[in-house]
Amino acid sequence: MADEWTLGIIGGSGLYAIDALADARWETVATPWGSPSDDILFGRIGDVQLRFLPRHGREHRIPPGEVDARANIDALKRAGCTDVIALSSIGSLREELEPGKFVIVDQFIDRTVARASSFFGTGMVAHVSMADPVCARLSAIAAHAIKMAGGASAMGATYLAMEGPQFSTRAESHLYRQWGADVIGMTAMPEAKLAREAELPYALIGMVTDYDGWREEEAAVEVSDVIAQMTANGAVARATIAAFVAALPATRSPSPIDTVLDHAIITPAAARAPALLAKLDAVAGRVLAR
Repeated sequence: MADEWTLGIIGGSGLYAIDALADARWETVATPWGSPSDDILFGRIGDVQLRFLPRHGREHRIPPGEVDARANIDALKRAGCTDVIALSSIGSLREELEPGKFVIVDQFIDRTVARASSFFGTGMVAHVSMADPVCARLSAIAAHAIKMAGGASAMGATYLAMEGPQFSTRAESHLYRQWGADVIGMTAMPEAKLAREAELPYALIGMVTDYDGWREEEAAVEVSDVIAQMTANGAVARATIAAFVAALPATRSPSPIDTVLDHAIITPAAARAPALLAKLDAVAGRVLAR
C-alpha cells in the first residue's frame, strides 16, 4: 500500500548482509539495464519490509567504477522500495570528522566521469532537480538512529565523489578541501542522481575510515587501514539499520520526491522512443502510464 514503508538498504564496503531480518531470502531481480551488484535480500523487521543490496557484491568483487548503479536502483524500484538508505565508507577532509564517525551527507560534488548517470537519453529527455539531493526526512531519522545505536555522528556534509579506484593524491585532497568538500568517496554518484530519477527518496550515511591524503604528517591511506576501520564501523552500521526501522512513523506520508518526474520530462509523448520507454517501465512507470 502507498502509506507503507518498503526500505531499500544499499550496503557499502564492510556491510554485505543484514542478520536480523525475519523471513529473509535472497532473490534475483532482473533489470533492462544489466545485472545489479548481487541478488537482493528480502525480509522484514517487525512490520517494515526491507530490501538489502550489497553495492560491491557479497564478496566485494565489483570496484567502484564498475558498479552498475542504474541496474541497482532499477532493481530496488522493481523490488517495491519506497525509500532508500545508502551506507558508504568515506574518507574525511575535515579534522573534526575523525575515523569511526558517521556522517549524514546533504550535498555532493560529482567528479565521476566514466559512469552512466541517467536513465533518460535520446528519445526520452528528462531533467530532475538535484539542488537538494537527499531526503531531509530520511536524513533526520538516520541521525537519530546512529545516536540510538551508540555511534558518533555529524549532521550535514558535502561529499566529493571521485572516480577511483585509486585514492587521492595529496594535491587533490587539498584541492577538494578548498572546494568546500567535507568527505570523499567513490560510489555515491551517480547513485543519488539515479535514485532521484526513479522517484526514490534517498539518504546517505557515510562511515569515516580515514583522513584521505591531506594530513601531510601522516602516512598515505592504505587498504589495510581502511578495512580495519570498516570492520569496526560495521557493528554500529547494522545496529543503525535496526534503530532506523524502529524510528520510522507507522504510516508513510507522501514525499515531494515521489512525484519529481511530473515536472522533469520534456519529450512529448508522440516523440518518445519505444525501446527506451520499455526500459523505463519501473523507474518512470508512474508517469508513463498516464
